Amino acid sequence: MAVPAHAAPGGTSGGVSRLEHALAELDRINAEDPRSEVADGRAQPKEIVYARRMSETLAALEPDASEELVLAVRAQHVARWRVPRGSYPEGRDGYRKWRTELMGMHAQIAADVLREAGYGERTIAHVGQLLRKQGIKRDPEVQTLEDVACLVFLRWYLADFAAEHEDEKIVDILRKTWLKMSLRGREAAANLELGERGARLLARALAPG
Repeated sequence: MAVPAHAAPGGTSGGVSRLEHALAELDRINAEDPRSEVADGRAQPKEIVYARRMSETLAALEPDASEELVLAVRAQHVARWRVPRGSYPEGRDGYRKWRTELMGMHAQIAADVLREAGYGERTIAHVGQLLRKQGIKRDPEVQTLEDVACLVFLRWYLADFAAEHEDEKIVDILRKTWLKMSLRGREAAANLELGERGARLLARALAPG
C-alpha cells in the first residue's frame, strides 16, 4: 500500500515514518497467524491477506483517507485468531459477545503499536473509536471503515462462505450487509464481480418486499 503523503515522520531510524513503522508492526503481528490462505499464487497468513485487502480497498474507495483511518483499516482484524468464535456460545448473544471482545482486543493491540510508534493519545483514542465502530452516525470515517469491510467480504469471501450455507441464510446476510453500507459503499459494491450465485442472491436480497 502506498503511504499517504501526509504521513508524519519520526519514531524510528532510517527515515521510516511512524505510519510505515506502525503498519509494518501490525503486519508483523498478523504474520504470526497459524492459519494460511492462498493469495497471489502462494500460501500466506490469513490475516496478512485480509489486512492488505482492506488497505487496497480503502485506497480505491477513499485515496485521501486520514492517517487514523489508514491505521484502523489495517488493524481491523489484527490477531483475530487469538479469540476464536468457538470459544463463545452459539447464537446471536454469543456472536455479539465474541464481536465485542474482538473489537476491544483489536483496539488494545493497535493502541500498543501506535504508542510504540510515537503517536499521541488523541490519535490512539480515535483509532480505537474507529475499531470499536463507535459513533457510526456521527463520524463518517467509521462508516467508511464499515464500507471497506463490507466490500472486502463481498469481493473476496462471499463465495467461499456461501458455498457452506443455504441460499436463505446468504440472502439474510446480504440484506444485513447492504444495510450497513453507505450509498457510496453500495455503488462500489454494485461494480463487484460476485459470480453467478452471488449476483443472484444479492438480487434476491435487494428485491422489494
